Amino acid sequence: MNNPRMIFGLLLAAGTGWLVYLLAPILTPFLAAALLAYLGNPLVTRLTRLRLPRALAVVLVFLLFALLVAALLVFILPAFQRQIVEFAQRLPTYFDWLQRQALPWIEELTGAELVLDVATLRETLQAHWQEMGGWLKLSVEYAMQSGLRLVGWLVTLVLIPVVTFYLLLDWDRLLAKLLALLPASKQPRARALARETDAVLGSFLRGQLSVMLALATVYATGLWIVGLDLALPIGLLAGLLSFVPYLGLITGVTAAGIGAYIQFQDVQPLLWVLAVFGVGQLLDSLWFTPRFVGGRTGLHPVAVIFAILAGGQLFGFAGVLLALPVAAVLKVWLRHLHGRYVVEPPVRRRDARRAGP
Repeated sequence: MNNPRMIFGLLLAAGTGWLVYLLAPILTPFLAAALLAYLGNPLVTRLTRLRLPRALAVVLVFLLFALLVAALLVFILPAFQRQIVEFAQRLPTYFDWLQRQALPWIEELTGAELVLDVATLRETLQAHWQEMGGWLKLSVEYAMQSGLRLVGWLVTLVLIPVVTFYLLLDWDRLLAKLLALLPASKQPRARALARETDAVLGSFLRGQLSVMLALATVYATGLWIVGLDLALPIGLLAGLLSFVPYLGLITGVTAAGIGAYIQFQDVQPLLWVLAVFGVGQLLDSLWFTPRFVGGRTGLHPVAVIFAILAGGQLFGFAGVLLALPVAAVLKVWLRHLHGRYVVEPPVRRRDARRAGP
């Protein structure tokens, strides 16, 4: 490798990665704000095209984000906790059924003797189900045990909306200034890289997030109509895991199927569970994915999983926030590097020979 520019680029990338590693503890609010600003900037741009001042458009989008967060805190989290509490209350009944019917059936089917002290497990859960239901209260109390930890959470909660607001306000100006730092001869290629990177990021951050939320809504609503106790947790889990093809479907069908059979102790509810996920997959194929994601190039599912796990391992929660954008940028840049240094040089050499004396 004797190309000075490539060596400089690799050193710059390595130095940037090391700097991010060192600053990871304080980067979380800024990365979260950048992610929210990236998600909200297209809506701000659309509002400005309606001749609204950008400041007013940012305020409207900011209020929309605030309403979504308020709805999450006021409606979704209490419902989530309520279903967990109700499920914990019914656990003794489920364990009675497990001891009387399920375990004998499994032993008869497999010929293996299962040793499970269901009575002791049932008494333990019955004695502590209120603690299980109060998980949110316990989490708050744990956070307040340390003054520094509480201050850190408060600073993060304050910084995220403030930084998001200013990034939304100056998003286009910041991008223009970053582009102006490059030489004029490099700006067209940089614009092309930025457009292609935005297409990949849009597919996985805007498009796929919309698909995940839509599927979570369909799954949770359908399982609630079926009457499943854990409809909201299972529906949300299946929807959020749908960024990997079939992972959300398999996880949701398995969890909902087991929950429905234990709760109803009948086969018919399993058919309704399959119908819910079948409708969700049909809507995903015919409407959600074509509408929100379209034909834009995305990341391979294995690359998505590896990027998230690697980012979390190296940089914690900040790495999880940074994983997909970095993976998308690397994919685009590596493809351009391959075209520039592997495909183009032979063509250039052939043209040079033709132009020679």
